[in-house]
Amino acid sequence: MNKKMYIEITQALDEAAKDDSVLTVLTGKGDYFTSGNDLNRSVEDISDNEKMASDRGVLEFTKFVSKLIDYPKPLVALVNGPAIGIGVTHLGLCDIVYASDRATFLTPFSRLALRPEGSSTFTFPMIMGPTKAAQMLLFNRKLTAGEACAVGLVTEVFPDSSFQKEVWQRLKVYAQLPKDSLALSKQLIRGMFKEKLHEANNEEYKSIIATVSSEERSEEH
Repeated sequence: MNKKMYIEITQALDEAAKDDSVLTVLTGKGDYFTSGNDLNRSVEDISDNEKMASDRGVLEFTKFVSKLIDYPKPLVALVNGPAIGIGVTHLGLCDIVYASDRATFLTPFSRLALRPEGSSTFTFPMIMGPTKAAQMLLFNRKLTAGEACAVGLVTEVFPDSSFQKEVWQRLKVYAQLPKDSLALSKQLIRGMFKEKLHEANNEEYKSIIATVSSEERSEEH
């Protein structure tokens, strides 16, 4: 994942939010769900955005997370394979997460000297409790699909051999539900802590910027 991809996905979400669809599906292509951020470009992107920032200094990445937080329709993630980094953290912002039994979930932030993102500093403790969240966000614990389901990050796990068939059959049924009713119900559920999600996203952004600025200063000396 890089800046260009975040811009494209955010634009696609903008369009999907306005069309006649009942729900929106996020999934991967190939063997992986996501392989995380493009680390070769992330520092460059953050530095560029910092120079061009408005008063809020919002990165394209942070805009993407904000879009997920405010997204009006049900968001369904189909985790077809291993997920890393943002591919895991954004799942806490989805309404349903279906996973293949070959999926794994890894957030190796501390190993890479990075910071948690995707509002995971709020969603993970809320979903799985603070100690389980710490295992993932601080200590790089990789979860299997079954373990992710057990802690509440994943809704349901399917055999990989029948994953696509089973989940799409179910989604076709969901797509027949009343659009407005689903959207209003989602807003009632999410509205109670939407402000907290945005606050977490902004604090994570500040932490990323502070880290990059510190690294840049160290390189200058």
